[in-house]
Amino acid sequence: MEGIPQPIPRTVEEVFNDFKGRRSGLIKALTTDVDKFYQQCDPEKENLCLYGLPNETWEVNLPVEEVPPELPEPALGINFARDGMQEKDWLSLVAVHSDSWLLAVAFYFGARFGFGKNERKRLFQMINDLPTIFEVVTGNVKQPKDQSANHNSSGKSKSSAKVSRQSEPQSKMVKTSPPPKDEDVSGEEDGEDDEQGATCGACGDSYGTDEFWICCDICERWFHGKCVKITPAKAEHIKQYKCPSCSNKRARV
Repeated sequence: MEGIPQPIPRTVEEVFNDFKGRRSGLIKALTTDVDKFYQQCDPEKENLCLYGLPNETWEVNLPVEEVPPELPEPALGINFARDGMQEKDWLSLVAVHSDSWLLAVAFYFGARFGFGKNERKRLFQMINDLPTIFEVVTGNVKQPKDQSANHNSSGKSKSSAKVSRQSEPQSKMVKTSPPPKDEDVSGEEDGEDDEQGATCGACGDSYGTDEFWICCDICERWFHGKCVKITPAKAEHIKQYKCPSCSNKRARV
């Protein structure tokens, strides 16, 4: 597979440099050299693999015949899926498998040369600071700030729902975060309504910032998501939420 023998990495830094070299080669194949890569992945040929080399180059080749192989092998038969899906989807699929292969190779070296817990952790942290090949190929590179932003919001629904409810009180969007007790949300509701909005209509517990909440659009009571079996992901697809009590009333009518 590799025509020129490469030095075997033995330290964390050497393994990381090997990882970066292979990663650069794979990114070239899937971006700047994509036309050449596409042509080489002929579905009429046998099972082909995409290899990234430590010298920042790449090659499409048959898998090694040695069993077991000296290194973990990349995904087999990537050429067979080329004409069966859209090009961008195919490239994304190859990118995902390439990310998996890079990690396998890096931690193969770590196991082979007896990296301890701290060395493995440091290697992963160094790798994790780089965007994945999938992120580069799809253009979906996440910035480090996203992590702190997500942490501060503790779920998109809590922070965004407060803003949307204050600025658009007539919105039909599902409300997914109860208002603070000391805020007047509609300008007409009194303190008693605010108190009701800050307790769960199912269990009666008070509002907690680390919990997911959802508001019934009929009775406007707030509920823990877990109490009414609604997850944040499910709430995103609900245009108008009705709590179990309101749903039962409608069924009876």
